[in-house]
Amino acid sequence: MGAEGLRYEQVAEHIRDQVRRGVLRPGERIPSVRKLSRRLGVSVSTVVQGYGLLQDERLIEPRPQSGYYVKALTRRPPPPAMSHPETYPVPVTVSEIALQVVQAYRSPSVIQMGTALPRTDFPAVSQLHRILASLARRPDPRLRDYDMPPGYSGLRLQIARRCVDAGVSASPDDVVVTNGCQEALVLCLRAVAEPGDTIAIESPAFFGILQAVESLGLKALEIPTDPRLGISLDALRLAMEQWPLKAVLLTPNFSNPLGYCMSDARKGELVALLESAGVPLIEDDIYADLNYIGNRPKAAKAWDRTGNVLLCSSLSKTLDPGLRIGWALPGRFRDKVIHLKLVSSMASATLPAYATAEYLESGGHDRHLRSIRKAYRERRDHFLELVQRLLPEGCRVTSPDGGFIAWIELPHGTDAMKLYHRAMQRGVSIAPGPLFSPTGKYRQFIRLNFGQVGFEAMAKGLSILSELLEAGE
Repeated sequence: MGAEGLRYEQVAEHIRDQVRRGVLRPGERIPSVRKLSRRLGVSVSTVVQGYGLLQDERLIEPRPQSGYYVKALTRRPPPPAMSHPETYPVPVTVSEIALQVVQAYRSPSVIQMGTALPRTDFPAVSQLHRILASLARRPDPRLRDYDMPPGYSGLRLQIARRCVDAGVSASPDDVVVTNGCQEALVLCLRAVAEPGDTIAIESPAFFGILQAVESLGLKALEIPTDPRLGISLDALRLAMEQWPLKAVLLTPNFSNPLGYCMSDARKGELVALLESAGVPLIEDDIYADLNYIGNRPKAAKAWDRTGNVLLCSSLSKTLDPGLRIGWALPGRFRDKVIHLKLVSSMASATLPAYATAEYLESGGHDRHLRSIRKAYRERRDHFLELVQRLLPEGCRVTSPDGGFIAWIELPHGTDAMKLYHRAMQRGVSIAPGPLFSPTGKYRQFIRLNFGQVGFEAMAKGLSILSELLEAGE
């Protein structure tokens, strides 16, 4: 290849690199031919040749009388198929590898795509911290006292008001404040089940839920789940006929890791099915405010008429995970949850509760939610573009309409556990599929967080994963 040929390849690689690093994003205009010619010190014809090469690769497209643009996502990668887990209850053992994945976030040199941590660089977070600092200086004795269950009344009022968006009519007395959503889930599990009992879960399921089930000595029964529609109600109905279920624990809105959002009709059918059988539903609603399209989806509890649904949520994914502000609406199990909260942790942190109540009351949280929804949607779209361009053939990936989690099926024969260890050696944190099943299934899957890292880090992380997959690692 002559010098001119090398130069137009360099032009193309310059644009490719900017797309990979997120400097140029899908739908954005790239530099004009003359502008890039001056910037790189090459001829106009060389830039035209380079842009022609990028058009052949379908990376860019010309628009008449406008210029060249990074090609927008026109085809999403196919999603994985419905899961087919084991059909009998099993003990859970996922703690060791889960702890490794969670602790990886402590390393600043690691590209964090393994943990489900949100971004926290939004103005609302700074506003909340200013409120915290202001409260800490106030000579109010209530701020230095135990915040006994069910928790600070001002915060419970704000939570009850926000439940309207979820289609739930609640009073402050219905709310129990907890140390994050995880404590709410554990308290609700303890309220409905005893060691040795069986809990039905979606499959794959968030490993934090599996850890809670494991710590309480419960058994888990995995139910087949579709990445687009959610849990199979037919399979759940059959499981209820075969096994004495004490509860069903699901994330109907943008589940972790599949990202599906159940339709209103299916949520109503789910609640009616469990109510008729007297089986409580523990609903993890933590991602529901992170919808990209339309209004916030209703919680399954919106169809609850008998107090059979125990709704759990927090501000950890939408505001600041360090707050540890969560809550439960335990329905008919309220008194038991309050007692369990008292004997397990006695109280919640007082200062964060008061600060959060003041923040929510001041207004602006809905504006904050609109901002982060837009940010996460942009990251999802960029992530899917990169997956198509960087990961090898045979990969299938979910395309959620909310949250910041993607579930990826890797090429046949890939071992997610081996990939996890190799990726960590290269400075990339991922969550391997076996973490999301009590029976160690999904060895050909990984979960990635596309919301926390910047565009350049995202591209670098996926490039490293691609290299490892191409090398058969």
